[in-house]
Amino acid sequence: MTKTKAAIFISGRGSNMMALVEAAKVPDFPADFVVVVSNDPAAKGLEWAQSQGIEALAVDHKAYGKDREAHERAIDAALRERGVEFICLAGYMRILTPWLVEQWQGRMINIHPALLPDFKGLHTHERALEAEVKEHGATVHWVTPGVDEGEIIAQARVPVFADDSAEKLAARVLIEEHRLYPAAVRKVLANYSSGNKSAS
Repeated sequence: MTKTKAAIFISGRGSNMMALVEAAKVPDFPADFVVVVSNDPAAKGLEWAQSQGIEALAVDHKAYGKDREAHERAIDAALRERGVEFICLAGYMRILTPWLVEQWQGRMINIHPALLPDFKGLHTHERALEAEVKEHGATVHWVTPGVDEGEIIAQARVPVFADDSAEKLAARVLIEEHRLYPAAVRKVLANYSSGNKSAS
């Protein structure tokens, strides 16, 4: 089968990156993760990626000051040099500029620890508990210029218990994230790899 060359973006330890890389070890998985990119050279996940034989690329955003687009242009150039066709954001803690989103429209997805459209942005587990919702979870969605506003690809749900803390809830959601993201990538790229290069 023809596999899609993909990049994973991280900012920290990259547990969802690990789930994707492990899933891709199955022969029929439609993605070949050729590079892991981080805006933070100290991100723990970079070392793990290298241990798996995947190129780990740090493009330090601090070197670009407040010029976010210049930082993203450097990343974009690196991706194109490596023949990357698709991007999976996995705990990438930077709000992307419209420029990068436009370059990769229909070829970039993200995982968010909430049931979108609820709880966009940060601190989702604390906000879910404050709102006293009965269900919480995770969403894989297309990346668009609006933060966490893209079309939903897949969701996973967990119950919220009366004695939950943000930490307990986050841990339960994370287990589902690690199942959900590889399944969503498989779903999207099965279509993408078959010749539909818009992948939407």
